Amino acid sequence: MNKNTKKIKLGNTWLGGDAPVLVQSMLNVPASDIEGSVKQAKRLEEAGCQVIRFAVPNEEALALIEPIKNAVSVPLVADIHFDYKLAIGAAERGIDKIRINPGNIGSEDRVKAVADICRRKGLPIRIGVNSGSLEKEILAKYGSPTPQAMVESALYHASLLEKFDFDDIVISIKSSDVNTMIACYELASQQCNYPLHLGVTEAGTKRMGIIKSAVGIGSLLVRGIGDTIRVSLTDDPVEEVYAAFDILKAIGLKTDCPYLISCPTCGRTKIDLVGLAQQVEERLRDCKKPIKVAVMGCIVNGPGEAREADIGIAGGDGCGLLFKKGEILRKVDEKDLLEELMKEVDKL
Repeated sequence: MNKNTKKIKLGNTWLGGDAPVLVQSMLNVPASDIEGSVKQAKRLEEAGCQVIRFAVPNEEALALIEPIKNAVSVPLVADIHFDYKLAIGAAERGIDKIRINPGNIGSEDRVKAVADICRRKGLPIRIGVNSGSLEKEILAKYGSPTPQAMVESALYHASLLEKFDFDDIVISIKSSDVNTMIACYELASQQCNYPLHLGVTEAGTKRMGIIKSAVGIGSLLVRGIGDTIRVSLTDDPVEEVYAAFDILKAIGLKTDCPYLISCPTCGRTKIDLVGLAQQVEERLRDCKKPIKVAVMGCIVNGPGEAREADIGIAGGDGCGLLFKKGEILRKVDEKDLLEELMKEVDKL
């Protein structure tokens, strides 16, 4: 995480500065479906989601805030476009954060009204900029939505809030193009100290969306850029949360959970390693132990290559070897491998 960013209170947690990178997702059921929204919010919290955002497209949608707030304990963000009165209404009803684009909610007195109530209630504002929301003047200056143009737009919006003595600001500058997204956040991190919300927008369906997000989000986080993330997928939002945590695990920013290593298999493999590795991954999903678990295809490389693993298995001919820190524990029949491995995990 970027230690230089401003640390901001967000509901019952912190964002930016030395706080851990927070994982966000967004409800995708219709705003009119309060029961469905509450149900999905609870599923997201159970999956580990740390910030939940939902669209507030009209006044009726403000009725979402109270029931969701009563159902989950994570901070809630109201996603608002155009109508500044919805931002004020959300703040009055107990939302924890507002997401707006100050440039599309009208005159400066409207921006001031939102800034005033958010300051009074201690609510951060996330400025969301994307390539489709650039001001005509900035677009004319740069000719197209370049990274420089998008960062200039974001900082212009921040200056509108700063004018009214408000600086609990989080910035997101998203693009569906990975290279553009990376360049935007690199520039933003050099030009301001506001916390940055990372994401590749409209990233696609699960497979490609995760790949694009891992490249974009991951490459920034390893350089200390980014304070909160969302993996945008055309899929169940719970999958976004799992993917986000997997990115954090892969680069060592999440360590309170198992780290699974498994080999790609080869002609020596004589057990169903693919199926076994998938089952082990699923069984470890809710485990909170900071351990390394290995699922290897054969005894030629298994215990040696995975010597660092706290516990692991190496496949044989219809059987497998259980090993711990490279030392063989015992031989196990293939049908018992999963359960025997999990027993050893429980002992750790």
